[in-house]
Amino acid sequence: MPTITTTDGTEIFYKDWGTGQPVVFSHGWPLNGDAWDNQLKLVADNGLRGIAHDRRGHGRSTQTYVGNHMDTYADDLAALIEKLDLRDIILVGHSTGGGEVARYLGRHGSERVAKAVLLGAVPPIMLQSDTNPEGTPLEAFDGIRNGVLADRSQFYKDLSVAFYGANREGSNISDGTREAFWLWSMQVGVAAAYDCVKQFSESDFHDDLAKIDVPVLVVHGDDDQIVPIAAAALKTAEIVKDATLKVYEGAPHGIVGSSYEQRFNADLLAFAKS
Repeated sequence: MPTITTTDGTEIFYKDWGTGQPVVFSHGWPLNGDAWDNQLKLVADNGLRGIAHDRRGHGRSTQTYVGNHMDTYADDLAALIEKLDLRDIILVGHSTGGGEVARYLGRHGSERVAKAVLLGAVPPIMLQSDTNPEGTPLEAFDGIRNGVLADRSQFYKDLSVAFYGANREGSNISDGTREAFWLWSMQVGVAAAYDCVKQFSESDFHDDLAKIDVPVLVVHGDDDQIVPIAAAALKTAEIVKDATLKVYEGAPHGIVGSSYEQRFNADLLAFAKS
């Protein structure tokens, strides 16, 4: 099982498929690198090298009690990139993974990076405040933390509904998709899952976004019930110097469904090849 070891002894699991220009994927909470399997195969089939890791505390990486912090997530990503000596990278981050990508670029710069993709990503900041009235109230994130501690199995089953828009009229999200979400979520250590809520909701990425000096594709569904577009992509696209915004009408948060996923796959490949 391929892993790298960080400076604090955490083992980070990763998948590495194909050859060519590397496309490095960062997953959302509370999932793992398996959520990117379709995209890993897509890029590998098209002459690129797809790499996806499990964030610390998630999936097959070390079940960490400490270090569950956005800065550490970015440093773990840097450790993976440096260990594999990746260059001319296309970074792709979904949800919390989008925050990880932004923080990586803010902390480590773009020397090894050619482009980035932020999909349904949490920057610039999710938490509602006087300066961010479009954000999500703290009570909602407290509810997530309570759900993780009280009955995480049922909580993750329930969360998959909004995540994939299964509560919308006409939704054809399969039971299998929701069960896969539950399975991946149950592999997260409780401590890491709990800590990560604060990281994806309260981390302020304004400074990170302002430092990004590579082209960025910003993609977001306008029916995202997890990371509302008004507080996220619409603001991110205004901050990043070289951003291209694509809004997917009616799309949920999770990357699934014939129209959403196929459109994203086409846009990802086009952006990678441009």
